[in-house]
Amino acid sequence: MSALTTYKVSTPRKAVLRTRDNHAIARVLSEAGIRFEQWPVRPLSEGVDSAGVLNAYQAAIDGLNAAEGYTTADVVRLTPNHPDRDALRLKFIEEHTHTDDEVRFFAEGSGAFYLHLGDEVLQVICEAGDLISVPAGTKHWFDMGPTPSFTAIRLFVSPQGWVGHFTGDPLSSAFPRLDGVDA
Repeated sequence: MSALTTYKVSTPRKAVLRTRDNHAIARVLSEAGIRFEQWPVRPLSEGVDSAGVLNAYQAAIDGLNAAEGYTTADVVRLTPNHPDRDALRLKFIEEHTHTDDEVRFFAEGSGAFYLHLGDEVLQVICEAGDLISVPAGTKHWFDMGPTPSFTAIRLFVSPQGWVGHFTGDPLSSAFPRLDGVDA
């Protein structure tokens, strides 16, 4: 189940708000300029490739592309036995921005986005069926947990816009990791 926890930057271990209500999550995120919605989950066969994942959601992808101008979609799939899981987790768990919106739809599994918005950090645990769109330039980080298990479709205007620009701020290390929260 999706979850939102908000924190003050000054008190990173003390939650201000916790909710698992998708309508409340969408409302809070919308007020911050973040898109959050649910798409129907389509069953995926165990060995489905990236093209099969994209095909399963093509109508929804086409609608979002038309509405927002995204031109590129790909699939990222990480499993607990992925050989680079530790390095990938460490890379994206550091605060960064993108020059393009970071749009992710979780077809399977889960992961946590942390959004650094002024004096607040919003932790959004996304589950299968969740779409989140983090606007370009928003400071954030992503935690897939120590044993990642997710399949996500990424949408962007250009592949270059997805490259992370790391802020160097150690803030992310002060907040609970995905493996340290009630997910």
